Amino acid sequence: MQPVVEVRASDGFDLWPVAQVERFDFLPLSGDLSPAEVGTAVMGIVAWNDADPGEDRPPRPADPLGSFLHGLLTLDPLLASGGLRVIDESTGVTFLPGCCDGLEDWRDWLRFLDEGNALWFGHDPVSPVAERFGETVRLTVDACRSDSPTIELPVTELRRLLADAERDLTDFLALAADWSATRLPDHAAAVTAALARLFGLPLPAVPSTS
Repeated sequence: MQPVVEVRASDGFDLWPVAQVERFDFLPLSGDLSPAEVGTAVMGIVAWNDADPGEDRPPRPADPLGSFLHGLLTLDPLLASGGLRVIDESTGVTFLPGCCDGLEDWRDWLRFLDEGNALWFGHDPVSPVAERFGETVRLTVDACRSDSPTIELPVTELRRLLADAERDLTDFLALAADWSATRLPDHAAAVTAALARLFGLPLPAVPSTS
């Protein structure tokens, strides 16, 4: 299980260094990313929140960097296409996040385990769903297909995987704080706070840039 963010093509982006990625590819988040990969992840998250200001938000700053970051720093709630990707390494079956349960909703998995109600992640072109049957969880890649691939695992194993995914998010947040202090020193604290709010995680310390 990996927390992933869907990133857009980086062609032409020049506000900070980014890695080359395929358009709308999923980038796993962890503490092992390179600086360019962190920049790509942050770029993707910022882009998903790059909305025009409304009446209840201040106007965009005139500078390109401030303008691009404006949505991330002023929107509430924040969104990020992606979620938790699950790969069964024994069969090759991959359970991808859907369109209706983004990375900001990753804790829905915990409520699913505690409450037992089916968790739907999206609709067309696929409808992934998680269901609990006693102490077994079934992840169906596309519930609209009678022959859809599935992944089955014990509830205890899914709880362990969720703990690992939360640790990956925590490690990425710390890495992003370090990255922001270097690449976005004037916005580091605000960017880190926004990412922590998006993930629902405690705020890490932002290194001093002095």
